[in-house]
Amino acid sequence: MYFERKLLSKLQKQLAMPEILVVTGMRRTGKTTLCRMLFDRIESKNKVFVDMENPVNQKLFEELDYVNILHNLKKTHGISLEERLYVFLDEIQSVPESVKAVKYLYDHFGVKFILTGSSSFYLKNLMPESLAGRKFIYELYPLDFEEFLWFKGKKLDREKNVFIYEQLKSDYDEYLEYGGFPGVVSENDPENKKIRLDDIFKSYFEKDVQIVGDFRDIGIFRDLLLLIMQRTASKIDLGKLGSEVGIDRRTADKYLKFLESTYFIRLVMPYSTNRDNEIRGQKKVYLCDTGFLNRFAKVDSGCVFENAVFNTLDRRFNKVNYYQTKTGQEIDFVVPDEKMAFEVKYSGAGYDYQKLNRLPTKLDLKNFYVVTHNFDKRAGFIPALDL
Repeated sequence: MYFERKLLSKLQKQLAMPEILVVTGMRRTGKTTLCRMLFDRIESKNKVFVDMENPVNQKLFEELDYVNILHNLKKTHGISLEERLYVFLDEIQSVPESVKAVKYLYDHFGVKFILTGSSSFYLKNLMPESLAGRKFIYELYPLDFEEFLWFKGKKLDREKNVFIYEQLKSDYDEYLEYGGFPGVVSENDPENKKIRLDDIFKSYFEKDVQIVGDFRDIGIFRDLLLLIMQRTASKIDLGKLGSEVGIDRRTADKYLKFLESTYFIRLVMPYSTNRDNEIRGQKKVYLCDTGFLNRFAKVDSGCVFENAVFNTLDRRFNKVNYYQTKTGQEIDFVVPDEKMAFEVKYSGAGYDYQKLNRLPTKLDLKNFYVVTHNFDKRAGFIPALDL
């Protein structure tokens, strides 16, 4: 049984537009399933879905004359050139040269392409500058909590009500424990959930890290990755991090950029009204999914909770920072575009909200919230499942 994702409606609206649609994100987030659902919603029969990891399908795009690709698709899938053609290419990074054919067929025949790729690390090398202005890129992440509930056959009621909160609290705790990968959420047995998480991590390590990353010493990369997971929700000192595994700062920075471009981690910049200060500041690190955090790192519940809150904010807003004064006072998250500040507390207290309101006026923030795991009816407090 397939469940909808929030991104589906956005992609469906773009079907009428000429631009190429690119759906990217970490492995096992449901890109193929999402695009299959999008494919089924296209009323036209002049459409084809091609799995680019299939060697037989790869041969279709080995033609030197790109027009022959259309002729081959006409023979194998019965497509027509007399009406608009929709072509879905799943896991396009499997055949890098196919991007040239995509550009040609888009420019000369107006083919509507929908592409999936496993990460921005692939895509930045695959998508030539000549595709600028021809594509829209969308990112698919593990399920947010509302989507998690959809998979459970439930709905999220955002009314601030203790009765509703108590009904969903156990669901949110499960979400924190095992995360939002669709395959994990669909499993009911806890042991099977763990097996799924192990399999996803193994797939990431074997396909993204070992094959694509092409790192000289995979053992060092593994050790660094495990260290980073232990430091979730903390600031990263590249020099110290590198010295612990025997690499220099530049190499450590390269590894972190790879982890971020393959969606395994997110690095958060400090907030400053001075752009130079923001860039120079130490970054904080968060994992893509709390299931990974619980399965492979030994961190406390507060760290897991903060990571979950960050993922929610990061996927909703264009930019999320953290803030720290010179004296060490820190605010967990700042959303500059919305002039908002969030403090994350497993159990919030009145002084947490008061601290937010005493922020320096130069930050020009207007709205302050304490995000809690427990229900709190006070103004300025938000249960995380209501974010």
